[in-house]
Amino acid sequence: MTAVAGFMPAGLALTVRAMVADSAKGPRPSLTETLFALFLRLVAVGSLWFALQYWAMLTGFSFGGQGRFDLLPPAWKAAYTALAVLFPVAAVGLWLLVSWGPVIWLIAAATEIAMHEVYPSTFGVNRLLVFTHGAVALLFVLFRITLFIQRRRQVRTVRTDSP
Repeated sequence: MTAVAGFMPAGLALTVRAMVADSAKGPRPSLTETLFALFLRLVAVGSLWFALQYWAMLTGFSFGGQGRFDLLPPAWKAAYTALAVLFPVAAVGLWLLVSWGPVIWLIAAATEIAMHEVYPSTFGVNRLLVFTHGAVALLFVLFRITLFIQRRRQVRTVRTDSP
């Protein structure tokens, strides 16, 4: 049996080519869908960055060890530990483009917004963080509205049962 490209027998290569040619080709994603996927992946990278910052602080790798878990007040322990778990989970969900990714991100972002807006005496004020989370949430909603409108138009124009 001869090998094609050094790793696959020739007979198998022909079978694979036939299978690929036989495969159903789905519709290509629209520009909006592609941009939305890119947006979610960028938010995933940001979430991973937040997660790494929280873990670095809790383990003593940042702030000269002053943010270690055993040195934090109880409110900070609860909030920072929850965020250190929520952000990496959100990052995975956002990267994989699954439905629960934005939900977990929203919980983490709402927690950070509440920390800095509802309890500023405990956690301090961080307007840039609050604005950034709000802007990301607004962009997400705008993308979802745009995708909804696009899909509704597509369903109206392509109907097999239309007279």
